Amino acid sequence: MKDREREQRKTELLSQIQQQRLNLSVAKRQWLEVTEPYDKGWNTLVSLRRYFVVAGGVLAIWNVRRPGKMMRLARRGLSVWSTWRVVRTSLNKTLFK
Repeated sequence: MKDREREQRKTELLSQIQQQRLNLSVAKRQWLEVTEPYDKGWNTLVSLRRYFVVAGGVLAIWNVRRPGKMMRLARRGLSVWSTWRVVRTSLNKTLFK
């Protein structure tokens, strides 16, 4: 009697485990579909890493040779960014009243 109950319980547990495995497989597939664009973007960044390193070295050398030019460029970039923020805020206020 005990052996039969034990076998039945074992069968139930095995079927439950199998269902959980199927659920995990479906969830994994859904997760990979959702995160695919992020994975592609990350892989693109990783593949461009050597160019960023080279550009950083060139930028450092350029900055050492012409420090005033780099500061001027940084100020211009900051002013362009600030101007863009003001324009964007103004457009949002006028368009989405």
